[in-house]
Amino acid sequence: MMFSLVIFDLDGTLLDTIDDIALSMNAMLEKQGFPTHVRDAYKYFVGSGARVLAERSLPEDARTEGNISRLLEDFIPYYELHKKDQTCVYEGMTETLEELSRRGVLLAVASNKPHALMPDILQYYFPKLPFSLFFGQRPGHPVKPDPEIVFDILSGLKVEKEQALYVGDTAVDMQTAHAAGLKAAGALWGFRTREELLAERADFLLEQPREIVGLL
Repeated sequence: MMFSLVIFDLDGTLLDTIDDIALSMNAMLEKQGFPTHVRDAYKYFVGSGARVLAERSLPEDARTEGNISRLLEDFIPYYELHKKDQTCVYEGMTETLEELSRRGVLLAVASNKPHALMPDILQYYFPKLPFSLFFGQRPGHPVKPDPEIVFDILSGLKVEKEQALYVGDTAVDMQTAHAAGLKAAGALWGFRTREELLAERADFLLEQPREIVGLL
């Protein structure tokens, strides 16, 4: 096989999480007296971690450290309670993951979502799938596109970078993959556009999850 490990982004790649993120952040913005945003705006706010999400959600003239911190303090526990209200697995993803696993391919997740939220999310949406390793954003560790998270997965699973494929839906994901020396597959079913992924030199563009199997 060309690849023995596939590393997935989470939001916009494995799961369509945008409704729960948007509703949760809007609720907290409203609580603190700031304007809210339409759902699709959040497709461009997410991808670089919770702090950047909070910063982008605030009006430009309100992006102080104090406002960002207060918004995060409200948002994270609220989102944790509502992170499964409307989130769903992308069509065909579960079957694709099952086929990859059946073929002996290792599965991993590298996300900028807070790591503490990851175990419950993955267990809830993929209860029968053996993710060999997963990392979210961990205190004291850089967020993507820093490649540390990918290096930690490769090291933990003892896989060479040439044997691993990275699948994600944003410029940050393509940058992360290339910074780590991996081939990058752009997920067109996610939050961003074909043009963004091409601009960041996606090695493959995928219309549907099942096309991942064809890259093996």
